[in-house]
Amino acid sequence: MSTPLRIVREKLNITQTELANLMGTTQATVSRMEAGQWEPNASQVQAVLVKSNSLGVDLTVDDFVLPDTMPSAANGAPAATGDLHFDHEHLLGIQDLSPNEISFLLDLSDTYAERNRTADRKLSLLAGKTVINLFFEESTRTRTSFELAGKRLGADVINIAVASSSIKKGETVIDTAVTLNAMHADALVVRHPHAGAVQLLSEKVNCAVINGGDGSHEHPTQALLDALTIRRHKGHLQGLLVALCGDVAHSRVARSNIYLLQTMGARVRVIAPPTLIPSGMERLGVEVFHDMRAGLADCDIVMMLRLQRERMEGSFVPSVHEYFHFYGLDYEKLSHAKPDALIMHPGPMNRGVEIDSAVADDIDRSVIHEQVEMGVAVRMACLDVLTRTDKSNRNGGTAP
Repeated sequence: MSTPLRIVREKLNITQTELANLMGTTQATVSRMEAGQWEPNASQVQAVLVKSNSLGVDLTVDDFVLPDTMPSAANGAPAATGDLHFDHEHLLGIQDLSPNEISFLLDLSDTYAERNRTADRKLSLLAGKTVINLFFEESTRTRTSFELAGKRLGADVINIAVASSSIKKGETVIDTAVTLNAMHADALVVRHPHAGAVQLLSEKVNCAVINGGDGSHEHPTQALLDALTIRRHKGHLQGLLVALCGDVAHSRVARSNIYLLQTMGARVRVIAPPTLIPSGMERLGVEVFHDMRAGLADCDIVMMLRLQRERMEGSFVPSVHEYFHFYGLDYEKLSHAKPDALIMHPGPMNRGVEIDSAVADDIDRSVIHEQVEMGVAVRMACLDVLTRTDKSNRNGGTAP
């Protein structure tokens, strides 16, 4: 079904990006408007009318009004328009997502990011639904981000402290699944130290499961929030040169980012000492460097990775001091990247180990704090899509 703004854009013969620039908003917001979720405000309509007049295209204010017959779904969410598509029961990894599915999640996340910067950020889309955060590993940032995302959407959020639960007393993952099923949760966010455990749990529960990080396997919402941060600054992912620097061998963040960035058309380099790059890395299609300066040459994005000593069995680096000397990001090494290269880190940072404090706090180039902000928006989008009662309503966005 063609909506008013889409018809207007077709009359003007311009792209969504051009219309977004004209209206002073983002392409993601225009996409939501064209899906019938939002109406443009008066100043945006006026800007388009001025443009149409200069092009000799006959438009009036009435051309922008949504008809009363536009279909809508429960809780104020619009019905599917057929233009966007996400048809997964769970979010276990990035590897199984298509470019269109990734773009859909990023577009929806972008809309939530804008909403979160307003005073009216609390919604009721998940009112009456229950989200359980089940973290088998200690986490503050990710668990808090998911908790805030669920509460912003109106859900009841329960945090299960594994350290003091029956799971620590010998209960198996299958037993845990049976217990969780009895609670009738609508979504389960799981972090687990072993790769594949979240997949196993998803096969045994009757609700949507989101992988909050499983061992060294994947961390899909981290890759999505990184991609959203990059796209909001660079406008796109296609063709960008991204360097992942540091402990690649133990990093689930690196794997998910490699899958997502390559799926979306970016080039990926990994930079680390040989001991921190797994064998066969080249088979993933990435460029491997052991010299920081050579690897950073002409990069658009520099993403540092935490040195995960808790996952290391044995000595992978001679010393922290020597690691920083060769692989810690400082301004001298950063000078080999592009002058406008973004500085990223999934956190928590080890200052003076992976990154120099001055670089981490660079107000012009560091987007580390924005990554945290985008994390809430991405997790709101994932919870929104995966908890929709009508599975068919996952084909299409939600109006925050």
